[in-house]
Amino acid sequence: MRMRKKKHGRARLDDCGGLWARTPEEHKGGWRGVFGGNQPIHLEIGCGKGAFITQTALANPGVNYIAVEKLIDVLVLAAEKAKAANLSNVRFILGDAALLEEMFAHGEIERIYINFCDPWHKYKHRKRRLTGGAFLEIYKRLLRGDGEIFFKTDNQRLFEFSLNSFCDNGFKLKNITLDLHNSGFEGNIMTEYEKLFSDMGKPVYRLEASSCFAK
Repeated sequence: MRMRKKKHGRARLDDCGGLWARTPEEHKGGWRGVFGGNQPIHLEIGCGKGAFITQTALANPGVNYIAVEKLIDVLVLAAEKAKAANLSNVRFILGDAALLEEMFAHGEIERIYINFCDPWHKYKHRKRRLTGGAFLEIYKRLLRGDGEIFFKTDNQRLFEFSLNSFCDNGFKLKNITLDLHNSGFEGNIMTEYEKLFSDMGKPVYRLEASSCFAK
């Protein structure tokens, strides 16, 4: 079901004050200055309505978070959620993952979260998958030499594709699980989609991919 278009989306983002980074390209290479500290920066690609990024930022005040979302209607909800939680260690970007290198300098990010992204089922659309080779090459450049990617999905075929894609592109994998919520993994914070899938009894697949690329 398509989300009903939110009225006055940009005005509502404006009301969120500094949480919305209106011109992210101006902060490229200087995001630590935006937050006013030298804490590590973690990036979520596709934040949806913001449940994950808000709860994660609340739980980790010593980390700064940036959430990128291309749909303004859901970004509004995420930013308003963070504002209601009185968060200062999170920023939101209205933008596309394909343009990340216009927003961030190489080596500027310590961790990337990719949660329940579009699986792009058709083979001809595989290049659009956020765990495809072209995107992984972008992430390599944005991550610090010891950076990492945390990936979750409910789609088995996408997970299998992603396992191969990460390995083919030189990432080291760890903490792989085919049923996250029955794995005993501690500290998991659920997204809105994840809560829905969990309530339906569907398994959630998860992995951590670490990089070791010299900058």
